[in-house]
Parts: sequence; structure tokens; C-alpha cells
Amino acid sequence: MHVDAGREDGWHPHRHVSGAWADAQRADAGRGDEPHHGAVAAPVAAEQPYPGTVSPRHPAPLPTSLTELDRTLVMGVVNVTPDSFSDGGRWFEPDAAVEHGLQLLAEGADILDLGGESTRPGAARVSIEDERARVLPVLRALVGAGAVVSIDTSRAELADEAVQLGAAIVNDVTGGLGDPRMHATVARSGAVYVAMHWRGPSAVMDDLARYGDVVAEVSDELVEQVALAEAAGLARESIVLDPGLGFAKPGADNWPLLAHLDALQAVGLPVLVGASRKRFLGHLLAGRDGQPVPPEERDAATAAVSALAAAAGAWCVRVHAARATADAVRVAAAWTLARRTDATMTGDDRG
Repeated sequence: MHVDAGREDGWHPHRHVSGAWADAQRADAGRGDEPHHGAVAAPVAAEQPYPGTVSPRHPAPLPTSLTELDRTLVMGVVNVTPDSFSDGGRWFEPDAAVEHGLQLLAEGADILDLGGESTRPGAARVSIEDERARVLPVLRALVGAGAVVSIDTSRAELADEAVQLGAAIVNDVTGGLGDPRMHATVARSGAVYVAMHWRGPSAVMDDLARYGDVVAEVSDELVEQVALAEAAGLARESIVLDPGLGFAKPGADNWPLLAHLDALQAVGLPVLVGASRKRFLGHLLAGRDGQPVPPEERDAATAAVSALAAAAGAWCVRVHAARATADAVRVAAAWTLARRTDATMTGDDRG
């Protein structure tokens, strides 16, 4: 989500981005259809399947309906906004948003990620009153229908209200760097917390996309964010990491992050991957004219990434269309289990 006004007193940016933040402290963050710069590198397959069990350790607390699943989870996106890059505001009305959420569940989503503020590049901030009015009625309906809901917000006040109404997860696009109250608020609430890698708002994101080693730097910066969260009282077992694909990352920088999820897993926390419909996929699929395919034509590529991320051990994948990805993570679980089983068998066992 976007950054809150006035948070400069409590936000501690990474040393290499503080100057840019000072120039745009009231700008907004981007959720992930960021402008593409540079050539798109070819994806590199992970060398080995996720070690140990088929699915990674779940954060806590989560309902047993999720923790008993021995596979990567699927998080379906419900944008209650008039200007989402991915759907153009199709689910802006509460009834439409609820219907869409239920459809995602029917298609195989395990979690619904509910957001009320567009985070596309250049989107204007909405007031907390507007964000609240958009998401809370939908949240009540979805929780009432038995859904496990994640609230996608960077505002601690709204996160707290959502958890009180039944949200199980707080998905913070700023990883706590956008609102100094967020970590402590979530700690008190007892919810699971998703901390995304974030260097600053969309107005300056491209200026912050400077890496020597994108995998090492993103991992190190997430470790710093986790340290801040733990210092504020968040239990380590409640934290999930998100590498922030598309945020202050040119297209070519996203592939190494996907190919080396093991570097994030080495931190010892579950990892959420949000590649769905991102611009780097649109550019990868561009036709002869070089124009990226539109967001709704990126779902097959999204499912492919979901399968690879699941095989590499991602805890959860966040997607706009659930059915293909729900199939993909099940394929990945069967594939990985077979690889793991095969590794423990002798040649005689295999016949």
C-alpha cells in the first residue's frame, strides 16, 4: 500500500534511499505494475527442489484448515478500488467484491487478500476514511462466509480494525517502513504479518532500483525489517517475507529473486511470492512490436511462476486469478514429493 502522511518521523529508511525519500515523503507506493527499464533476463530454474517437506513451515497463528495443507498456499487478490492496474475497478462495489472473493475461493484460493487503496504507480492516496469504507463491509461479509482474509494495508489503524473484525493476516507493502505504529500494532493483535521488501514510494522507485547483487541486498534489507519488527514485539513465527517483485526492481532484477528464493528462505521465515500480472511478465511475453501484453493476458505466465515458486518452497503465492495457480501448486507439490521420495530410494527400490 501507500505510505501514510506524516510518517517521516517514525520511518527509518535504508541508508541508500533516505535522500530520495526526503524528496517525496508524501508520495505513494506501488503494488506492482511498475514501469519496466532495461532488458528482461531469461528466468533461471532453481537447481534443487525445496528441501525437506513438500511445503514450507506455516507462520502462526493460522487456522488449521491452512496449516494442515502440505503444499504452497494460494492467496487470491480482491481489490476494492476504482483504478486497479490489474482489473480496472471491476470489483469496486462491495457486492461485486464479495462475489469476486467467493469466486476466487471456489476456484481454489486458500486466502483472500483484501485491499482498498490502489497502489499502481502514480495513484493518488485515498483517505483512511475512504479506505475503511471500501474494505470493512467486504471484510465482514467474507469473514462471515468463512474465508481466511488478509488485509492489504500500510495503515496500522486500519490493520488493527480489520484484525478485530476477523482478518487473520496483515499484508503490509511497506514492511513497516511506512507507518511507525504498524509493527507494534500487529504484535498486539496477534495476526500473521507479511513484510514486503520496499525501498520507497512509487514516485521515486525507479531512482532506488540500484543493486550490485539484488538477491543479497533484498535479503539483507528484509533482515533489517524483520529486526525492527521483532524489536517492536512481533513474534518471529508470525512473520512472512515478500521480496517485493516489481518494487524498485527493473524487470531483469525480478528473475534472480525468483530463481534464488532459497536466499530468502535462509532467513528462516516463510516466503510469499507476488508475481501475478506484474509488468516484468508483460514484457517477457511481448510480441514482435515490443509492447507488453496487457495484465489480463499474463495469467498463464503467472501460473508458471506459481508452479516454479511452489517447487522452490514458497509458502504462498499471491494471484489475481486462482484456478490455474491452484492447479499449479498441486502439481508442484506432487513433483517435489516425487523428487524427494526418489532421492531416498535405491536403484533396486525403483525396479
